Amino acid sequence: MSKKYVYLFSEGNENMRELLGGKGANLAEMMNLGMPVPFGFTVTTEACNKYYDDGEKISEDIRKEIFEYLMKLEELSQKQFGDPKNPLLVSVRSGARASMPGMMDTILNLGMNDDVVEGVASLTGNPRFAYDSYRRFIQMFADVVMGLNKAKFEEIIDEMKDKKGVKQDTELDADDMKEMVKRFKKFYQESLDEDFPADPKEQLYRAIEAVFRSWNNPRAIFYRKMNDIPGSWGTAVNVQMMVFGNMGNDCGTGVAFTRNPSTGENKLYGEFLMNAQGEDVVAGIRTPQTIDQLKETAPAAYQKFTEICATLEKHYKNMQDMEFTIEKENLFMLQTRNGKRTAAAALKIACDMYDEGTITREEALMMVEPKQLDSLLHPRFDDAALKTAKPIASALPASPGAACGQIVFTAEQAIEEAALGHKVVLVRLETSPEDIEGMHVSEGILTVRGGMTSHAAVVARGMGTCCVSGCGEININEKEETFEVKGVTYHKGDYISLDGSTGNIYGEKIPTVPAEISGDFERFMKWADEVRVLKVRTNADTPKDAAQAVAFGAEGIGLVRTEHMFFEGDRIKAVREMIVSKTEGQRRKALAKLLPMQRGDFEGIYEAMKGLPVTIRYLDPPLHEFLPTSSYDIAQLAKDMKIDLDELRSVIMGLHEFNPMMGHRGCRLAISYPEIAEMQTTAVIEAAINVNKAHPDWNIEPEIMIPLVGDKAELKYVKDVVVRTADEILKRENVEMKYHVGTMIEIPRAALLADEIAEEAEFFSFGTNDLTQMTFGFSRDDAGGFLNDYYEKKIFEQDPFARVDQKGVGKLIKMAAELGRSTRPNIKLGICGEHGGDPSSIEFCHRMGLTYVSCSPFRVPIARLAAAQAAITNK
Repeated sequence: MSKKYVYLFSEGNENMRELLGGKGANLAEMMNLGMPVPFGFTVTTEACNKYYDDGEKISEDIRKEIFEYLMKLEELSQKQFGDPKNPLLVSVRSGARASMPGMMDTILNLGMNDDVVEGVASLTGNPRFAYDSYRRFIQMFADVVMGLNKAKFEEIIDEMKDKKGVKQDTELDADDMKEMVKRFKKFYQESLDEDFPADPKEQLYRAIEAVFRSWNNPRAIFYRKMNDIPGSWGTAVNVQMMVFGNMGNDCGTGVAFTRNPSTGENKLYGEFLMNAQGEDVVAGIRTPQTIDQLKETAPAAYQKFTEICATLEKHYKNMQDMEFTIEKENLFMLQTRNGKRTAAAALKIACDMYDEGTITREEALMMVEPKQLDSLLHPRFDDAALKTAKPIASALPASPGAACGQIVFTAEQAIEEAALGHKVVLVRLETSPEDIEGMHVSEGILTVRGGMTSHAAVVARGMGTCCVSGCGEININEKEETFEVKGVTYHKGDYISLDGSTGNIYGEKIPTVPAEISGDFERFMKWADEVRVLKVRTNADTPKDAAQAVAFGAEGIGLVRTEHMFFEGDRIKAVREMIVSKTEGQRRKALAKLLPMQRGDFEGIYEAMKGLPVTIRYLDPPLHEFLPTSSYDIAQLAKDMKIDLDELRSVIMGLHEFNPMMGHRGCRLAISYPEIAEMQTTAVIEAAINVNKAHPDWNIEPEIMIPLVGDKAELKYVKDVVVRTADEILKRENVEMKYHVGTMIEIPRAALLADEIAEEAEFFSFGTNDLTQMTFGFSRDDAGGFLNDYYEKKIFEQDPFARVDQKGVGKLIKMAAELGRSTRPNIKLGICGEHGGDPSSIEFCHRMGLTYVSCSPFRVPIARLAAAQAAITNK
């Protein structure tokens, strides 16, 4: 039997997401639940993948199957495709396995042509509706399938409204719509040098092809990369019989959530428009009404809708985001999916649904995206400053949070300015999916048009970005790069501030204060801690960072980078004195100046961690990084150190390396200059003794980490220096204290020889930043210049420096873990690269049986939840 690529909605169910995509599976499930879903069929994700395998062509077999199912749809609907007397019109929508709102392209009213439109007008007795539907179809088809700029179509509409002296599209009559269709088709023909296609089957074929093609448009690729969605999944295509919300005032369309996606409140939330089609609500071209007003406008449909909402939420055990249409007072469901929500709403919904008995704790933990927590952990506006600030305008609080930045008017400007390190607020008439990358790098988003379920609102909430939408008081002049409100003009580069919780807009820079977390957050994270197996530590170099991480739930420090301390204040002079020293005696003299400073650093960190484990990495970077580069600074240093300028220049030149990443750094420094390791060991051990004396119940056991080891003999040499120095101090102080010496696995050779290295190392910490660099042969600092070409050409889907490369680097980690345990069964295994805060990398660490992950302080809650989800997923 040949492979099946097309399914009627009635043939599917919710468990077929991989094949039918999320939208297709949920439409099938709603039909199974007896809900009013217009008939339709789904072209599978496998058909999409085959389309790309076949050189971006729909094979003849699949094409034939599509038209077989079109005939079945005609039988079910009792209508004929392309028949003016009884026309079947359809929508063509994408539907990937994972929800990708606004990322893919949709076409409505497909099947219209000059004959069919007259048939629709005659059958409905409503020529305005018929031609309105036709002009919408031409506009969408031209944009999605043919790539024509939809802004030109909006210009034609605005010209016609201005000419007639009206403001709303709905004020244009049937004759206006007929004229609009003519003008749209003329623009299409002039732009593409071909007539608008009249054959409905050709329209359908080209539309399905366009949806497949849009799986790899730039905004879809960017969204996938941002949300860890593999390109291999493909998208399904849903072909569905049209129902019409724009046939008159007893028709309408809307978008609603079973709970408030901003706050999590258990109350129906959404918007609708009467005499409109779906894109009118999402695009924000008209200001919609709130869902509770539907009770008065269409009471029967509202009653039915509330019943369906309750059924769907109970069935899916999650807050639902639904699209619906009312045709002649009859309700039809067009979509349901798990709704995007803010982090605060996600926590409240998870906790509330657990309290309501709808879900288990484990199900609650799986409902919240770990990366979402990030938005809870960042600053809000300072209350005192906010009291003195006066709003210049207010609009809809579409996505909560505080944003302050310089005004930009396009996504491209946002990307350019953000790349220069500037904080920006994107101000747009309305956003569209093309703006996704610019939205991602913006502190906040402000739109003139659109409601609470507009594109800007939905995408911003998903990103955790502050958004204020629908501010009609603002007049934008994109050419002049200004906007005007209440007689005051604001220019590109001026500062504004947005309060996404109140909808207030301020024409000034307002200071922020750190976020406070409690309530649902504390309760939810306690659940996560009860489930997870992986410990979560932090990377911290100062007592302040360490204390912040503990407040966020860190269980220790996995990486203290001692070199970061050397750049502070007067100590850089002592470091430089040590570097330019000619003899060991001179070096020891300089190191003696550093010792009390380094000891004080470690005491501060031990105090902040209150007895939790702390892993201290010894000096890692090449020495030249501590020396000046400008002529003035070099001359100043020679003067301060009372040495000859030419002699200093000679020292600096002598330290220059062609490839410092693989040069004289890490354990190699301690081998050349063991006195450095002696000083650092003295500082670590004396600091631990001092803090243990002050807090006997803490029982600190220092963890000393030797970096960049590639051979057992290297580690043994440095470890012998550490042990000799530490034991002498302990004997001198008459103190018994355990300490541990381990290493970073960051060179591929170390992973290959991990069984030998484990004979000396009591613990391994995988330094995945360097391990990734050396495995790929990429410089992390330079790879950004060419990795975009890799993403564009589909060589890579993800940045290997942001997410562990499980096939290559992951294989080395797995090997090292297994070899290390074969020698030392109780060896402690951690990861301390930037990957330690990435959810997919954390899941990999769980599967590898690592002891802990370590990440930056603000990613600790993310890691705690990701570790819990990894434990649940891999039960």
